[in-house]
Amino acid sequence: MLSPALQEVEVGANPVQVEVGEFDEAIEVVEDAAENPCLNHRCKKGKVCEVDDTNTPMCVCQDPSSCPAAEGEFEHICGNDNKTYDSSCHFFATKCALEGTKKGHKLHLDYIGSCKLIEPCLDNELTEFPLRMRDWLKNVLVTLYARDEDNNLLTEKQKLRVKKIYENEKRLEAGDHSLDLLARDFQKNYNMYIFPVHWQFGQLDQHPADGYLTHSELAPLRAPLIPMEHCTTRFFEECDADKDKYIALEEWAACFGIKERECRFQRTRMVVCFGGFFGTNL
Repeated sequence: MLSPALQEVEVGANPVQVEVGEFDEAIEVVEDAAENPCLNHRCKKGKVCEVDDTNTPMCVCQDPSSCPAAEGEFEHICGNDNKTYDSSCHFFATKCALEGTKKGHKLHLDYIGSCKLIEPCLDNELTEFPLRMRDWLKNVLVTLYARDEDNNLLTEKQKLRVKKIYENEKRLEAGDHSLDLLARDFQKNYNMYIFPVHWQFGQLDQHPADGYLTHSELAPLRAPLIPMEHCTTRFFEECDADKDKYIALEEWAACFGIKERECRFQRTRMVVCFGGFFGTNL
């Protein structure tokens, strides 16, 4: 006859594991930085930390096969080589392995999702892009403000800035507006568009947050929900005025018609707007 302890075990459970588990206490494993030098050693995307013969930590390219398997298509990444990678881990590990080569230098994360056919951006659409994008960014912030009951979407400083836009009676409501109307509204309500443009720069400038946008950091703007997504790549290529493969805040602002005197990037990594100081993650 089974013991009372085993009689209470659920069907399908391993009785040995259950009995042992009742008496064992969880053992917390705490790694010491002295024992594991990689514990506090950070590596950029595509690299992992390993120790050499002298126990010194160093960053080496990660083997793509060691990346976790993608849980679904939502993790797929499209490179500008028109190849779909299982995840950002697989992409950056592949790019790292190509470091020092012409192919590796040219390889960038193009957009999030599996590769697809993207129609070319026509000249007239390129002119239209900043008008649509400015209006879209303003409406995104207004929507976030209206839904941010638990203060999880915007910081208090951000909410104060957006509140002025939200409560302004002159604000153009979201809609499928003509280009003429968008252009006139930008001229008439110019100040409403400054913060949304700067805010989006700060949202993208994360890896690293250095005041410059790389091709990979622009990837979120190549998503289907972005207006005129097929023009994103061409638009920001032309924004890169000095052709150094990076978009500085001044270049970003100029692309959207924001005057440099109202927002210039300082070497102190602070943005000066209207005489007030704000971090790049506005």
